[in-house]
Amino acid sequence: MGVPLRTIGQILPELQRDYPDVTVTKIRYLESEGLVSPVRTDTGYRKYSTTDVDRLRYILRLQRDNYLPLKVIREHLEQMDAGENPAPPVPAAPTAQPTTKSAPVRRVIRMTRKELLRRSGLRESVLVELERQRLVVPRHGTVHFGQEALIVATAAKKLSSYGMDIRHLRAIKQAAEREAGLIEQAVAPYPQQSPSGREATRDVANLVVRAHAALVHSILDQR
Repeated sequence: MGVPLRTIGQILPELQRDYPDVTVTKIRYLESEGLVSPVRTDTGYRKYSTTDVDRLRYILRLQRDNYLPLKVIREHLEQMDAGENPAPPVPAAPTAQPTTKSAPVRRVIRMTRKELLRRSGLRESVLVELERQRLVVPRHGTVHFGQEALIVATAAKKLSSYGMDIRHLRAIKQAAEREAGLIEQAVAPYPQQSPSGREATRDVANLVVRAHAALVHSILDQR
C-alpha cells in the first residue's frame, strides 16, 4: 500500500519545522509558478505526495540558503525533470552596499502604556477599548508600544472630533488586513528572513500605502 497523499494543511506544519516562514499562500504561489504540481481531487482539493513535499523542501532550501530567484530554481528543476544531472545552482552574490552613503536609520520608539496615554492624549477608557479590539498593541514580544501604536492612538483621538469612533477604526483595520495579505502574497517568493525578503516587504508595503492614500484622495476629489 502506497504512502497516502496529504492536504496542504497536513504538510504545512512539517515544512514549518525547518522553514518557519513558509505559509499556505507561499506554497500555492510556488504551485502557480509551476514549481510543484500536486494532484487534484474531484472536488478540487490539492493532495501532496512525499515527492511533492521533498521538492518543496528543496525549493525552500535553495531560496533560503542560496537566495536564488524562482527563475533560476525553475530552470534547475526543469533540467532535473528532464533526467539531467545539473550542478547545484550557485548562490546569488550579495548586492554591493554603497560605501559613500549610509541607509537612513529608523529611530525605534519604546513607550510604556502611561507614556502612550500622555503623548496621544487619549483617555484611559478609550485606550482600553483600542487594546481590546487589537487596534493598539505592544511591539511584538515586548510590553512596550512603538511608533505604529502612537500613530493609531493619536489618530483615534483626532478622529473622535469628527464623529469617528472604534467602529470606524475597525473598518480601517479590516482594510489594512486585506492589504497586508496582498503584500504577503507579493513577497512570498522571497525568503522572509533574508535581507532581500525584508527589503522587498518594506518596498511593497510602502508602495501599497502610497497607492492607497492616492486612491482615497482621488476618490474624494471626484465626489
